[in-house]
Amino acid sequence: MTFQVISVLGAFSGFFAFVLFFLLLLLILNIITSIWAYRDALRKGQSKEYALIVLIGTLIFPIIGLIVYLVIRND
Repeated sequence: MTFQVISVLGAFSGFFAFVLFFLLLLLILNIITSIWAYRDALRKGQSKEYALIVLIGTLIFPIIGLIVYLVIRND
């Protein structure tokens, strides 16, 4: 019986490793896009406070924050 439990846990360990790797990849992508939005806000001539709000907004709300920033930024 213990062999069956170990076998089942071994089968799920690959899945959990894949999920963990995928979540880590999403976190890294979120950090990269947030830094890009911060630098872009500074490059567009916005104040550091505005750029910091953009950075925090895109870190907390990754998809919606980036979409909102892309809509309201000056071209």
